[in-house]
Amino acid sequence: MALSKDARQPQKRHVEICIGDSALTVGDLTWVKDGNREYSTFAYREGWLRNPSRFKVSPDLELVTYFQVRKAPTKEDSCFPFALADTQPDSWGRRVIARASAKERGLNPGLGVLTEMDYLCAVDDFSRVGALRLRDENGGFLRTTRPDERTTPPLVNLKLIYQASRAVESGNESLDDLRYLQGKGTSLGGMRPKCTVLDDDGSLAIGKFPSVHDERAVTRGEVLAMRLAALAGIEVAHARVVVIEDVPVAVIKRFDRAVGTGRIHYLSASSLLQANRGEERTYTELVDAMRSVCLDAQADARQLWRRLAFNLLITNIDDHLHNTGFLYAGNGLWRLSPAFDLNPFPDKHRESKTWLSEDTGPLTSVETLLDKARYFHLSRDAAVTVLAEVVTAVSRWRWLAAKQEIAFTVQDIKDFEPAFDHGEMEKARALVGCPRP
Repeated sequence: MALSKDARQPQKRHVEICIGDSALTVGDLTWVKDGNREYSTFAYREGWLRNPSRFKVSPDLELVTYFQVRKAPTKEDSCFPFALADTQPDSWGRRVIARASAKERGLNPGLGVLTEMDYLCAVDDFSRVGALRLRDENGGFLRTTRPDERTTPPLVNLKLIYQASRAVESGNESLDDLRYLQGKGTSLGGMRPKCTVLDDDGSLAIGKFPSVHDERAVTRGEVLAMRLAALAGIEVAHARVVVIEDVPVAVIKRFDRAVGTGRIHYLSASSLLQANRGEERTYTELVDAMRSVCLDAQADARQLWRRLAFNLLITNIDDHLHNTGFLYAGNGLWRLSPAFDLNPFPDKHRESKTWLSEDTGPLTSVETLLDKARYFHLSRDAAVTVLAEVVTAVSRWRWLAAKQEIAFTVQDIKDFEPAFDHGEMEKARALVGCPRP
């Protein structure tokens, strides 16, 4: 997988960029590594530019004929156009790929170190997030297994996937463990162990596993948060707990696939804003951008405000802009994707990772959120009504947690209580006239 060592000449690799199940060719991507510098160039194909359905597949790629260059502004950023960078493996996927490469170099010292192109190409075509696809110079889509082998494991293989993931976390993985996990990662989710799987109905899903470092029932907590979000009027990916030999796995449906239409193009909020990793960006900036690119910007802005209220009340502080996304809606327009990666953090200070606005800073209080409601196309009265719906839903957390599909223990209830029962929840109840349950 890794390229051979040769510092004397620039390394280059070319792939064709296609889109959707029909694999319509969009353009050509060339990656270059010259010494320590990595960059990419992209050019649309004439056929795409003439296509009546054409659109900018990435916000930084204008619909022009010439090559457009992308250099990573910092070491933390990608050297690929934003929409392509959104398909690269997350931290967990990169960890698996890096460990596999290290073992391969141990067997073959001639292999070079991994490049960003290696990471981009290491995701299997079948499970790559969104609708963009990479085709090599031989005309084949990038796969991590032979054509006659299944690339994405079925749900019944969760035990094997969990065992392999556990081995990686513990640092005693075998080459077989790594081969089993490679290419089955996802761009959505961060550092936690996970794998793309085929659900019982044949649809794509993400299986999220407990970590060796967990001090509480994190996977059950995420499914609880996703179920509460649905009760609160938030469009959310469907989630459930699947228990494999006493191990609770969160199985979450992929929302970038649809029956009949197949792959749906995806873009993170960070990419929509063309934000660098280290930049402080705000939700009000995101709303500004949504006004010009969303099919129904006002409805999406109101939905976003509802999610901010929910995140505050369940203490979900992992709200960086890669955890908000958009799906292509046609005619060059986008819509807010279902919510995902909703996690209560009972041991964290209640402060949003993404700022609400430049003048307010991080979101820490219900009153501040209400004060900014008009920016999200909500009057004060309408915002209070939305807040009441969110408060009512979140107040049912103990009831829902005790149900069989979540199955919190008494200790789990104690562990998560600070995330749901706190001062801001009391203030919200008082504002909307909702008594304590």
